[in-house]
Amino acid sequence: MFDVLILGGGVSGMSCALVLGSAKNKPFVTEKAIGVIAHQKNSNLQEAIINNAYGIPPGKLGADLLYESIQHLSKTYPHIIQIPNEKVLKIEGESPEFTITTNTNTYKSKMVVVGIGAANTFAIEGLMHYVEPHQKTLPEKQRIQLKNNDHKVAEGIYVTGTLAGSRSQVAIAAGSGAAVATDILTLWNGGMQTQVHDSIKK
Repeated sequence: MFDVLILGGGVSGMSCALVLGSAKNKPFVTEKAIGVIAHQKNSNLQEAIINNAYGIPPGKLGADLLYESIQHLSKTYPHIIQIPNEKVLKIEGESPEFTITTNTNTYKSKMVVVGIGAANTFAIEGLMHYVEPHQKTLPEKQRIQLKNNDHKVAEGIYVTGTLAGSRSQVAIAAGSGAAVATDILTLWNGGMQTQVHDSIKK
């Protein structure tokens, strides 16, 4: 049983995983089981060149950034369980117990973060009734989003990145994933507003 399972290994999903991972020493996180289904094949970054994102060297290839994010998470926060090369097909149940079915396995989690792209090919059974037209892309692109209130779709289900209704920018997607991570940390911390910072003074 995961405490939270992140679906998607793109910018927003990996950003969420990194922030959750960085909170590992906080007493309300130490016993939490956190996982990410790190499927990256359909990420828009596969064909991107990034020149305008804060902290990323200009000319960085999106495909390289995707790969490096996996390595970053593995090296810095190895306690985060990474599940590669699986595609999510179905989500069943309700908070606090969801069943997530992929093309090869089934997982249980108390919370789910959906960090998959906004293409209209989105087809996760159990979430389709939340699908609506994307509010911040051109109609002819036929992008979709999940109905949500500040990233929360339903009790125990969060959405990040373009699927949350954000515009397709690397910096926005990363911030969206980080925002959801701090919402989850706040929940785990008994509702006390929470964020995670590292400092050279420590």
